[in-house]
Amino acid sequence: MSDLYGLATRALRLIDAETAHGLTIRGLSLGLGPVDPMPDPFSLAVDVAGLKLSNPVGLAAGFDKNAQAPAAMLAAGFGMVECGTVTPRPQAGNPRPRLFRLTEDQAVINRMGFNNEGLAPFCARLAALKRPLSGPVGANLGANKDADDRTQDYVTGLQAVWGLADYVTVNISSPNTPGLRNLQSRAALEDLTGRVAQARAALRTDPAYNPPIFLKVAPDLAEEEVGDIVASVTAGGFNGIIVSNTTISRPDTLRSALKGEAGGLSGAPLMTLSTQMLGLFHDAVKNQPATSRIVLIGAGGVTSGADAYAKIRAGASAVQLYSAMAYHGPGLVRVIKTDLAARLKADGFASVSEAVGA
Repeated sequence: MSDLYGLATRALRLIDAETAHGLTIRGLSLGLGPVDPMPDPFSLAVDVAGLKLSNPVGLAAGFDKNAQAPAAMLAAGFGMVECGTVTPRPQAGNPRPRLFRLTEDQAVINRMGFNNEGLAPFCARLAALKRPLSGPVGANLGANKDADDRTQDYVTGLQAVWGLADYVTVNISSPNTPGLRNLQSRAALEDLTGRVAQARAALRTDPAYNPPIFLKVAPDLAEEEVGDIVASVTAGGFNGIIVSNTTISRPDTLRSALKGEAGGLSGAPLMTLSTQMLGLFHDAVKNQPATSRIVLIGAGGVTSGADAYAKIRAGASAVQLYSAMAYHGPGLVRVIKTDLAARLKADGFASVSEAVGA
C-alpha cells in the first residue's frame, strides 16, 4: 500500500502544485488516505502543554486550510494535526500561480495569501468530527487582509473555534499578508496577547476545557526581538510558541530557477535557519520562571528523523512538517518516527521529554 501512495505522490508532482494539492485534499476527504497500522513506541509519547500525543510529529498548518481531512491525517500517523490558516471571512488569496516546487532544493515557495473558506464551514467540519480521535486537532487562526482591526479577527476566530479545537494557534507570521508580521513588535504583540487573554477568560465556562494557545512566529526575527516575544507571550497566558513559519530570505545554496519567486520559502533549506531561531527561543524560555514556562514546537525544514531529533534537542517538545510530504509522500511520517525512536534509544533517552533541549 505504501508503494501505491508513493506512486501517487510521484504522479501528482507532474501537475501544477496547487492543483495537485487540491486533488490530494479531495482524496483524503473521501477516505482515500493512507493508514499507519503500527502503534507508536512508548518512547515517542509526549505531553505538550497538556496535549497528550502518541508521537511528537505533527502536521503543520497550510496543508488542510479548511479542516477537510484532519481525521485522515491522524490516521496516516501524525501525532497532531493543525488545520487552517482560517480567517473570519472567506478569502480568495493572491492570484495564481502562487505555489511553486523548487525540486532541486526539496523546497516550496508559496504566496497563497490566507486563501480559505472562512470560519463558518471550518467550524462546521470540526463540529462534525467523530471523536475520540487518535490525536489533537488544532485551529490556526489568521486575519483577513482587509480587516480594520486584525487583532479583533483573532479574537473572533478564538470565539468561533472554542469548544471545537483541541488547541489554537495565532498566526501572525505569514509573509503573504502585507503588514501582518508587524504584529510581532512588542507593543502590537502585548495588545494582541492581552485581548486574546481577555477573550479566553470570558469563554472559560467549562473548567474541563481550556485549550492551549500557541503563537506562530517568523524565522526572520532579530535576536533582540526574541526575548520580548517570550515575555509578551508568557504575560498574556499563552502556552507556547511555534518556531517557525516560512522565510522571506533566500539562502545562497538554492539552485532552482524558481528561487526568485516572491513568497515564503519552506522545505529543506529552512531547517538551519528555523532551528537556530528555535535555539534562541529556548535560551529565552529557560530564563522564565519554571511555573510559567512555555513550550516550544519546532517547524520548518523537517524531512527526516535526524531533523526532528535536532529540533527536539534544540528545545522543541514536538515538531511539525508539511512541505516534505510534497516530495516524499505520507509514508515519510512513519520513517521519521522509526528513526526518531532509534535515535532516542541510542542516546539513552527513555522519552522525548528527556531529550528536549539536551
